[in-house]
Amino acid sequence: MTQALAGPFSTMLLADMGADVVKVERPRGDMSRHSNPYAEDDQERAFGGYFASVNRNKRSIVLDLEQEADRDIFLRLVPRYDAVVENYRAGVMEGFGAGYEALRELNPRLVYGAIRGFGDPRTGLSPYADWPAFDVVAQAMGGVVSMTGTLDGDVLKVGPSIGDLYPATLMALGLTAALLHARESGEGQFVDVAMYDSIMALCEAIVYRYSYAGIVTTPMGNSHAQLTPFDIYPTADGHIAIAAPTPKHWELLCAVMDRMDLAEDERTYSNNHRVANAAFVRETMSAWTCTLPTAEIVRLLGGIVPVGPVNNAADLFADPHVAAREMLVAVDHPGASRPMVLPGTPIKFATTPGGIYRRPPRIGEHRDEILAELEGDTP
Repeated sequence: MTQALAGPFSTMLLADMGADVVKVERPRGDMSRHSNPYAEDDQERAFGGYFASVNRNKRSIVLDLEQEADRDIFLRLVPRYDAVVENYRAGVMEGFGAGYEALRELNPRLVYGAIRGFGDPRTGLSPYADWPAFDVVAQAMGGVVSMTGTLDGDVLKVGPSIGDLYPATLMALGLTAALLHARESGEGQFVDVAMYDSIMALCEAIVYRYSYAGIVTTPMGNSHAQLTPFDIYPTADGHIAIAAPTPKHWELLCAVMDRMDLAEDERTYSNNHRVANAAFVRETMSAWTCTLPTAEIVRLLGGIVPVGPVNNAADLFADPHVAAREMLVAVDHPGASRPMVLPGTPIKFATTPGGIYRRPPRIGEHRDEILAELEGDTP
């Protein structure tokens, strides 16, 4: 019962690890099916890259819960499965006669997961409970936008849709814990993750800084309020990340830069002193990095001081780390003459490996298969 990004990403994480995930779609399909980009020669356009990225390893059935026959099918499916996940606003599933309490009567072991902008009244009634929310709203209200931006104070949202992706990840964790409890006790439960709450938890630093010291964190560009050097620096041909806040790494960095004087300088000999003189450190670091190509700095510092180039998509496709870790996976795409590439699973198991083992589904592609399984359960 998930749609768009948050819900599908959460169930994708479970599907990548082997869960049998059935995507229940409305007749018009998940809204993300109709989003660009499409493969260049795809005449079928069953789905584009957005949908494919978060709906691999799933089966699809179309059910219109406003229609009694389809609602009955859904209710008959509930006892077969361990969990139901949805990311509608509060009350939508109850309007279909398929809210948690109704489903629990059919399957007492059922774990019911809900991702909402501001949570569900069952676990704490927010004054915003009825508000719709998207990623950018969660980022703004949860605090991450207030601490992200330029040194001049212009705020920016984070590039990836963390307002969806982080609550989705927490939901996968919460579902796993609840499923373990259900297995041991026979008792299911309602699992609620609010997008606002998730982003606030992710921004834990702004909470403790305000609580302990009354500091309202503001944008710091690419720097860190408590560590330096810890920044993105310009190079002769791009940008590079360097982090050397510890005494050991700072001394090693000074040696590579041929600036051992900085290891003793009263402005820079400890992390606290460098934080107090962050502008000087940034200027000094940039003066060095600007003279060298990115690859040369990586060669000098790699394996010695934490360092990494700022990779774009093309760089990721060429990086040997990505290939070694199987983080780009070619997946068949209906209607396209070539496979499309999707991110692999970052959760690596030594004994029971996950991965992409099923292409994303056409809408309703597995209806007959799922209904046959349901009929097989009929006494």
